[in-house]
Amino acid sequence: MTEAASAPRKDDTYTPDERKKVHRSETKTKTPIEAKRQGPTLEDIKSDDRVKVYIRSANQQTGAIGYTEHGERHANTSADGARFILRALGHEPRRCEVAAIAAYLHDVGNAITRDRHGQTGALLAHDILVDLGFATEEIATIMGAIANHEEAEGGLPVSAVSAAVIIADKSDVHRSRVRNPKTTSFDIHDRVNYAATASEIKVSRKEKLITLELTIDAEVAPLMEYFEIFLSRMILSRRAAEFLHCRFALVINNTRLL
Repeated sequence: MTEAASAPRKDDTYTPDERKKVHRSETKTKTPIEAKRQGPTLEDIKSDDRVKVYIRSANQQTGAIGYTEHGERHANTSADGARFILRALGHEPRRCEVAAIAAYLHDVGNAITRDRHGQTGALLAHDILVDLGFATEEIATIMGAIANHEEAEGGLPVSAVSAAVIIADKSDVHRSRVRNPKTTSFDIHDRVNYAATASEIKVSRKEKLITLELTIDAEVAPLMEYFEIFLSRMILSRRAAEFLHCRFALVINNTRLL
């Protein structure tokens, strides 16, 4: 007897095409009415006292070991970027909102330790998401995105939400993240972030292309230093874009490098 064919895997990345390019030039987190009707929102996450403490503690602890800013600024920028990417690709509002929530929470594990902070962050988020009334399927998606955002920890895109979080997180390169007040004592991470004076994500559904455009002051840090510390992040971003059925491009100072 011939066995029945197994059901095809649900593809959560498919969207119809369109003919316009969308740009993100600043962070303005907004909650679509449609998404709010379907469940808790990013604003509910931001209002939770546990989230506030975890993000503040994560930022303090990463600062104590010499890392760039990992606080509310980075959380908000990542949330806006993840929502923007999926919205620009035509995903439905609730998935865009879930992506923003996962991106906002992606670094909370730093409140415990930098090592394996993706996995610890996913576990920290679990009880908060349950208490706020998220659907079990959404909780699993958010936890998977948090746990898989870090290239040094073996993270890979496992859903459309996860892919959007990865690209949004890795695209947040800017001098505002540098905490060291002494430019003479900058390490390579400080120099590269301080050299970045502008960062923008662009999405073209027609071309199926996601582009990170950076403006870098080469007098602060040569481009080679950028690639020295960010190449693995760009490779993961490319994999995330491919998961979304797009190509990934890196443009620095109006020159396409990837």
